[in-house]
Amino acid sequence: MTSLPSHTEKKLGLVIDLDICVGCHACVTACKGWNTENYGVPLADEDAYGANPVGSFLNRVHSYEVKPEEGAAQLVHFPKSCLHCDDAPCVTVCPTGASYKRVEDGIVLVNEGDCIGCGLCAWACPYGAREMDPTEQVMKKCTLCVDRIYNENLPEEDREPACVRTCPTGARHFGDLSDPESAVSQLVAERGGMDLMPEQGTAPVNKYLPPRPKDAPTDVLAPLLDITGEEPKGFLGWLDKTLERLG
Repeated sequence: MTSLPSHTEKKLGLVIDLDICVGCHACVTACKGWNTENYGVPLADEDAYGANPVGSFLNRVHSYEVKPEEGAAQLVHFPKSCLHCDDAPCVTVCPTGASYKRVEDGIVLVNEGDCIGCGLCAWACPYGAREMDPTEQVMKKCTLCVDRIYNENLPEEDREPACVRTCPTGARHFGDLSDPESAVSQLVAERGGMDLMPEQGTAPVNKYLPPRPKDAPTDVLAPLLDITGEEPKGFLGWLDKTLERLG
């Protein structure tokens, strides 16, 4: 079995704002595109428009209808990928050492050359964040675009995960969560960032910002539609009385 490092120099991860995620799946598409053409074995995508499509994704967006104690129901879009946990059970269960957590940045990766496709890590992950590639039969997972964030051939603004770079609403943020002064750490502190399923004891690095309370809905036309009780005047007054007599 594989051992986890006693500490990591950084904790690179994502902070996802559930308040402004619109569920557009741009992050899913960007992740699929980048990881099909770059790091590791290409993500399978066969018969995509046929009767039996086969493929793998490292990032998915689930949508849930949530009913608060007060007010109308809300639709919450919930993106989910590997959380790069500090106490990652997917690492410790791996029999070949293919799954490991890096000391320098805390990213959890899979050495696909050592992966035997046993699937134990997928069973151990409580978040369902690993997928067996149906074509190559090796385990795939989010890499935080490790081949982008350190790539000096890319412009500096592109050295972040593809999902973060692509998000049209700015709902996804990337940075070092071990640094209390980093932008992601400040977001978590200000907005009450949460762990996913903390009862599992995996200490996920990625955090979620909860939706903000919504204001009561208002009708902008309501003031124009108020019934005043005043008698109509002028032509409308004459018309109203005439119609009453005809009735």
